[in-house]
Amino acid sequence: MPDKFQIILPWPTKALSPNARVHWSKKAKAAKRYRYDCRMTALEYIRAGKWDVKALGDLVAGGYELHVFIDFYPPNRLARDDDNVIAAFKSGRDGLAGALGIDDCHFRIHPSLKRDEVVVGGEVRVVITTKAPSA
Repeated sequence: MPDKFQIILPWPTKALSPNARVHWSKKAKAAKRYRYDCRMTALEYIRAGKWDVKALGDLVAGGYELHVFIDFYPPNRLARDDDNVIAAFKSGRDGLAGALGIDDCHFRIHPSLKRDEVVVGGEVRVVITTKAPSA
């Protein structure tokens, strides 16, 4: 089994930001769509890389935690708070967990907002490993 798994997920829509002033039904629809998109994208990576997600699940069942490094590359240079970007990604995290078949309560996240590294359209780069970061 590889040391780490890497996935590039889409940037969350504006409606998912905690600062968005949208009707709850519009936000719920956006969350459902983003969760689905992230799940399908993750499943594509899993299939293409022939990942053994069962072995990953067995490690978690054995007491391991999954360290999930999440790098947010915004679509532009607008000011963003890192806590809002993390909250906007909640549905994406759920989609990723669904694709892996692992409850996201076993994720230990390590988020980073790359404010100065703009990517056209924005993206969320995720690295999953069972190894804790070294201090």
